[in-house]
Formats: sequence, C-alpha cells, structure tokens
Amino acid sequence: MISSLLVANRGEIARRILRTCRTLGIATVAVHSDPDAGARHVREADTAVRLPGAAPADTYLRADLLVRAALDAGADAVHPGYGFLSESAEFAQAVLDAGLRWIGPPPAAIAAMGSKTAAKRLLAAAGIPVLTVGPEPAESDLPLLVKAAAGGGGRGMRVVRTLAELPDALAAARAEAAAAFGDGEVFCEPYLPAGRHLEVQLLADAHGTVWAVGDRDCSLQRRHQKVVEEAPAPCLAPELRARLHGAAVTAARAVGYQGAGTAEFLLAPDGRLAFLEMNTRLQVEHPVTECVTGLDLVALQLAVAEGEKLPAEPPPTRGCAIEARLYAEDPARDWQPATGDLHLLEIPGTDVEFSTLPTPTGLRLDAGAGPGDRITAHYDPLLAKAVAWAPTRAAAARRLADALVLQQCLP
Repeated sequence: MISSLLVANRGEIARRILRTCRTLGIATVAVHSDPDAGARHVREADTAVRLPGAAPADTYLRADLLVRAALDAGADAVHPGYGFLSESAEFAQAVLDAGLRWIGPPPAAIAAMGSKTAAKRLLAAAGIPVLTVGPEPAESDLPLLVKAAAGGGGRGMRVVRTLAELPDALAAARAEAAAAFGDGEVFCEPYLPAGRHLEVQLLADAHGTVWAVGDRDCSLQRRHQKVVEEAPAPCLAPELRARLHGAAVTAARAVGYQGAGTAEFLLAPDGRLAFLEMNTRLQVEHPVTECVTGLDLVALQLAVAEGEKLPAEPPPTRGCAIEARLYAEDPARDWQPATGDLHLLEIPGTDVEFSTLPTPTGLRLDAGAGPGDRITAHYDPLLAKAVAWAPTRAAAARRLADALVLQQCLP
C-alpha cells in the first residue's frame, strides 16, 4: 500500500494529485524550485522539499534530485504528473531502482512510445494505420507536417506547403526539438488541416484488463497546442467509435501497457483513421473524461500501481463535458506569456475544484495559481482549466461560455 507520495511536478496538476491523495488518506510530499517556494501546491502538501534553482533543467527535470527528495522525505511512491519527466523511461527506472513505486506505465512501455517514429513502426506492425511519407517527399505528398520525434506541446513542428520550404523547415524543427527535448530527431507526415484530432483515454492493470475510457476531441488548437477539449468526441458513428477504441486498446496491448495513458489519432475528412502518438501519462485534458464518467483517474492510477484489478469494463459515459484552458498571456504582444503578480482569478458559479460531482450539470475549476501568487517566466503560462458538463453538448457549451464571460482575472 502507498502511504506517502511525492508529486514530481508543480502547478495545477500537482494540486490535482494532492486532492486525490487527501481523499484517500495518503501523505503527500511536494517539490519546489526557488520561485515556487510559496506556491499553492507547496502549501497544500504535508511536506515540501526544495529543489535549488529556478530553471526547469536545474529543478523539475533533475531526476536525481527528485529521487533523493522522495527518499529523504520518506515517500514510498512518485507520481510524475504531466510534462517535465512524466514520459522519461530513465526517470521511471530510477524511481523503481530506488525501491519506490512508480505511478505510471512500465519503463519499457514508456520507451517504446517515447519516439513517435519508433511507435509508428511498432503499431503499424500490429495492424494499426499510421500516416507515413517516404524518405524523399514528393510534390504529391504536400502539404507536409514536420514533427519532433520526441516531446509534444506543439514544439518542433512546421507546416511545409512547397518542397522548397522543406530544408529550412527541417533545420528549424530539429533545432527547436533539440532545445526543448534534448533530441533533434524529426520526421514528416501528411498534413491534413481539415482532419480531426481524436484521442482515447486508456487505463490498464497488471492483470490483462485494458479499458478504453471513452474518447475526446481536441481539434481546436493554436500553434499546434490544444486549447479546448471535449468528451465524448461529437458526431462519430458507432462503427467509427468502436474502431477508434479498438485501435487504442490494440496499441496498449502491443507494448504491455499499465496505468493511464492516451492514444491519439487523426481522423481524415474521408473517414480514414490514423495513429499519431501515445502519451504515456495523464493528459492535461483528463478532467473532461472524469466529468462524463464519474471516475477519479488519479485514484485509479494509484490503485493500478498497488496491483488492484480493474473491473472487466469501464463505466459508460453520461452527457458531455467541455474544457477551456486559461493562460497568462498578453494579447498586445502576440499572445506571448505574461508575468507578474496575480491579484484575482475567479469564475463565478464554480461547483467543484479538482474533482467531479454526481450531478447532471456542473462547473469545475482546476487552477494552479490564485490571488497573491506570482506568475514567472520559468514555466508554462497555463493558469487554470475550466470544465463544464451537462446532459447535452449544447448545454455544456452554453454553461462554459457563460462561465468564461463572467470569469475575472486581474494581473
């Protein structure tokens, strides 16, 4: 049994994990950089350990410091959250080698899915369709999307509409990927601007059960980064939804997956479905799935890590949920990240924070910062996520739109 858990992260995902641990009676350990010394996740944990420095490379990306913090604080498990080292097979192995429990998939599964190019080869061999372009792209392949083989979040991506643009796009993507992920490998795939970005929430135990816990549509993006997500994905025929879920489960089984993860797909306008990547962690947008299933995905991650067996089938979805991400950005500076003191962050009508309710409609807020907190330039500018759920998609959209109109954020 897990008695004390270190959260190797910060911001709203750290607070989200802490919330479940409180409910389950699990003691918690936070870690923090120097700028985060007074952050909310630090105040809410039972114990906090300093990571000297400010930059992620000196703090939240230091596997050695995180493992040492867990051992020194008496934790017996580590939850990576999302981002930072959450998809590092080396970090997962280091946690296990230290005698701690890793709240995530086996290191081998993380490694297998860590490179998008390797993952595509593996899953193509398992019979899952993938988007491919030959080693020498031709005019008939245009437009193309150059992508980083590692990482995500829209970094290391370039759209190419003519072959003349390709060399510069490859060079720029390689440089950005190397700086962001420490890996400059990039690849090309067909660019489908009218395609839909669909994903399936997966949860698997060590006893052979793999759940497809519903699906999500994450097509509304900016700079290749999701900003609005909804569950379930709208306007999917039953046959297509079954095919989507089946492909996701096949992908999980192909790598011996355990824990929570997400298989992402692109749906072309002609109905073709192609695997994009698997995120071997909890997603930023996991709350929409929780709101339509009533599940606590963090609690299930912990249960799976403790060796519990999942029921044969996940619960059915009910209604619809839509999430909007709220960022600290300056519209006068082309939406560049903004810094400074946060004086007010309020969404009137919020029913619950970091969890869901057994009600047909509601509004959830997962925020990493609040009044009195300082937003720095060191980390992602995501402030919070607002999620509305209701019996219908139209009702959820109306509830969310009303909440966003009424929200108050004063830097």
